[in-house]
Parts: sequence; structure tokens; C-alpha cells
Amino acid sequence: MALLDRSLREFLDDVAAAGRTPGGGSAAALVTALAAALLAKIARTSTAWPESRGIAAQAESLRDRAAPLAQADAEEYEAALRAREDDGTQAGERRDFVLGRAYARAAEPPLQIARAAADVAELAVVVARNGDPAFHADAVIAALLAAAAASSAAGLVGVNLTASARDERVREAGRLAENAARAAEEARAARE
Repeated sequence: MALLDRSLREFLDDVAAAGRTPGGGSAAALVTALAAALLAKIARTSTAWPESRGIAAQAESLRDRAAPLAQADAEEYEAALRAREDDGTQAGERRDFVLGRAYARAAEPPLQIARAAADVAELAVVVARNGDPAFHADAVIAALLAAAAASSAAGLVGVNLTASARDERVREAGRLAENAARAAEEARAARE
């Protein structure tokens, strides 16, 4: 059964179970989707804000972009682990190549999560500045959740690539996490 088809309790049980997946990447994707959903809610509630419908649609689009990454992350990471556990029929450079490709594929969902989370954090700034002031704290929470998800996903990119900090994907993920953290601080300061 796909992760998104499970109840929240079942998903939490899956994360807590002894298996290898779903893990941190799936959790980061779900947190990103939750943050985007929270922004959609705030925008829909902010009826005096002329752009609220468009912002709600953007938030829904980000939620739809992030949520499936929970499944993608679990599948790609599990595939990389299976490749590592392969019976060793491939030797030397060929095995290294296969493993490198498997882990590179496993790094793609966390990179996509970091991208989506950074976009959610940026949208949270707009919502914090323009949304109903009664929901400012929720907009800040959405920004903080997105920033945490971006940072978590960025860490997974480096782990899955087993690459140096000079790898462009690792650097991009780091920049996305930094941008999301700055956006969270902007959201927090928006109504002060």
C-alpha cells in the first residue's frame, strides 16, 4: 500500500517500525506537505486579502508536489540498500558504478524535497505578511516546518551521494536549506 494511502496513525507506525523505510526523507516530505497545507488553510481564511485564492492554489500545488516524495524517497532509498546488499556477482568497478547510480537516484527525492520545502518557506513569508493576522503564528510555524524539512533533506542528499561538499547537488541542497531558514526568520519578523 502506498504511504499516502495509509492513515496518519499507520504512517507513524511505519516510521516507528524496525524496517529501513520510511525514514527521515519520507518524514521530511510529509512535513513539507503539511506546511504547505497549513499555508493553503491560512490563505483560504484570509478573505480580505485579494490574492488569497491564488496563494491558496500555490500552496496546494506545493503540497501536491511534496506529498508523493514520501513514497519516492522510501522506494529509491530501499533500492539503493538492496543494491548494496547484492550478492556480489558484479565485481570491482562495475559494482561501484551500480552502487553509485543507485545512491545518486536515492539522493534525487531528498533534493526535490529540499526544493519544495524552500518554496514552501518562501510562500510562508508572503502569507505571514499578507494573511489574516490572527493566523500569523501558523504561517510562522509553516515556515519553520519547511525550513526544518529543507535542512533535513539537504543532509540526506549528502549522505546518499556519499560525495564531497563540492558536488553541485550537495551545494544546491545546502543553499536551499539556508534560503528556507532565512525565509522562516522573515516570516517570524513579518508582523513584529
